[in-house]
Amino acid sequence: MLELGKSGTHGLPKGVLPVLRDDQVVATMRSATWTEAATVSVDGSTWEYARRKRELTGRRSGDPEGTARLRARQTSAWKGTWEIDVEGATVEVRPASRWKGTHRFLLHGRQVAESGTSPGWTPRATITVDGELPVAQQVFLLWWEHVIRRRVAAAAGAA
Repeated sequence: MLELGKSGTHGLPKGVLPVLRDDQVVATMRSATWTEAATVSVDGSTWEYARRKRELTGRRSGDPEGTARLRARQTSAWKGTWEIDVEGATVEVRPASRWKGTHRFLLHGRQVAESGTSPGWTPRATITVDGELPVAQQVFLLWWEHVIRRRVAAAAGAA
C-alpha cells in the first residue's frame, strides 16, 4: 500500500510529502499550495505533475514542455469516472464507495488498485496496488487521488 505521509516527516524538509510503502519512503512529493501541481522524485527521476486545461498530466522533467507520459481526464462527471493513460495503457477509474470517496482502478477490466484513507484525525490518501504497475505510475495514481480529495474538500468548504 502506498500512503501519502505528513509534510516534513521521515527526515524530509517541511513542505515535502513522503510517499510511503510499509513506512519506508519510496518517493517524495512537493505539492503546490494553490494550484494542482507537484514535483515528484521517484526512483532517481523527477516528474512534473500539473493540470493542463481539463486534464491532469505527468511528465519527466527532461521531457519537452507540453508533452505528457501520464494523463488523467474525466469521462463522466455524472458517474464520477475517469480514464488515466499510463504510458500507453488506459486505467479506468470508477467510484468504489460514494460514502467513503474511494475509487477502483481497472486495467483491461481487471482491478489493479483501490484507493482509501489513512486512519486518524487528518486522513490522507492511500492506494493499494497489486504490483502490476511501476512505482512511478502508482505515485501518479496516488497524486490523482490527492487532487480529487482536495477538490471535494474545497467544494464542501464553499457550500
